[in-house]
Amino acid sequence: MLKLHAPQASGGQVAPGDRRAVSALALATVAAWAALVSVASGMQIAALPFLGAWALMMTAMMLPSAAPLVLVHARAGRGTAFLTTGYLLVWAATGAAAYAVTKLVDPMIVSDTVKGAVLVAAGVYQLTPAKSVCLKRCRSPVDFLMQRWHPGRVGALRLGFAHGLFCVGCCWALMAVLVLAVAMSPAWAAAIAAVVFAEKVLPRGEAIARLLAVALVAFGLVTALG
Repeated sequence: MLKLHAPQASGGQVAPGDRRAVSALALATVAAWAALVSVASGMQIAALPFLGAWALMMTAMMLPSAAPLVLVHARAGRGTAFLTTGYLLVWAATGAAAYAVTKLVDPMIVSDTVKGAVLVAAGVYQLTPAKSVCLKRCRSPVDFLMQRWHPGRVGALRLGFAHGLFCVGCCWALMAVLVLAVAMSPAWAAAIAAVVFAEKVLPRGEAIARLLAVALVAFGLVTALG
């Protein structure tokens, strides 16, 4: 039977299992950011270095926003490392699309008109039903786990993969901004990661998504017309 209650620690402290999960996520995120900074130039070269650097970038950017699901899963059973692996595999796979885009359009010489159009399109997507549905799944880890739970390590891998697909559905337009509008700058990657975390984890994330829509459209119009 699936149990979703955290083990209780004495004195109102955080349970040891939660501390371990949070520490592992934090260490993985910090390590990914550190590695990403050192290989940032690899984002503009051959396919394999690009895909490796992209996987690092997605780990650094997206892993913190998956923390609620990881914590709930850690309380419910074993195989959380497989859950995380499934989640990150989905994001790593999006690197193929990103690389294809960079072969068609050099992000370093994209015109302001195109950059503005990408920003506006991303802002509009923030207001679509598809965005809303995917964001709701990302913001409801307990419901997601209850609906899609499968036992064992393979089940955890499947769960992470499914969550990753919804996360891509939620955030793909922001990744288009990252690739085409800001040339995959690590600084902009950090800013987008912060926004994604706010949307998916903080209270009133739906309102944050709408505010971001307004900001993207306004910034896009200024960029295109300026």
